[in-house]
Amino acid sequence: MSPPCVPAVLALADDALIYAQRLGEWISRAPQIEEDMALANVGLDLLGRARSLYTWLGAVDGSGRSEDDFAYWRDEREFRHLWLVERPGGDFADEMVRLLLMASLDVERYAALASTASVAGIDELAGIAGKAVNESTYHRDHARLWVLRLGDGTEESRTRMNAALERVAPYVDELFTDSWADRAAVAAGIGVLPSSLRSSVLGYVGSVLAEATLDPLPEPAWHARGGREGLHSEVCGFMLAEMQHLARSHPGATW
Repeated sequence: MSPPCVPAVLALADDALIYAQRLGEWISRAPQIEEDMALANVGLDLLGRARSLYTWLGAVDGSGRSEDDFAYWRDEREFRHLWLVERPGGDFADEMVRLLLMASLDVERYAALASTASVAGIDELAGIAGKAVNESTYHRDHARLWVLRLGDGTEESRTRMNAALERVAPYVDELFTDSWADRAAVAAGIGVLPSSLRSSVLGYVGSVLAEATLDPLPEPAWHARGGREGLHSEVCGFMLAEMQHLARSHPGATW
């Protein structure tokens, strides 16, 4: 029997994979070449995290699926990622707000996963989560420095950062919405409910925005919902088609 935390871990892996795909789109498009490399490295961290989690999942859920099976041979409704990570990059300001939010969340949710998985004796999962905490701490610091630089920079950069906050705000609430998978995992003693992280994560993000002389995160007119149940925005299908095209065009190929 597979551990009760499997669906919740799948959602974490999907978050990492889809966000890695989006970050890769910044290569050659970031404001400076050093940032091309920085965002590529963040994306590679997330890709490596997704690969490790998918490999663990395939070993424990009885399916025998490989990391490629999870990434390339599932349809849109089978992915359990948040809407925030599937959004197109847009303005660089949007990306820094998204990275600050996702990395701040990852630091805390993976820290909880590492400690609880260790107590439960799931050592491989605890090790993956522990590595993710270290990576996400760096990602959060990188985003923080950019938010400070842009928020407290020129009038143009500050205006664009505040506009980015408006665009990203509708996707924030879903980060802290508990899914049935989260509740099942926590009931088994693994992980943490996202709702319990709202205060600390948004408190940290709010302190960075204040230090950057930016407006607080606004209250949006609508909230994204359904990512954890496989309901996604229209951009998701186009992104998956691009990501999965090579594997599906040459089934069975290895590289």
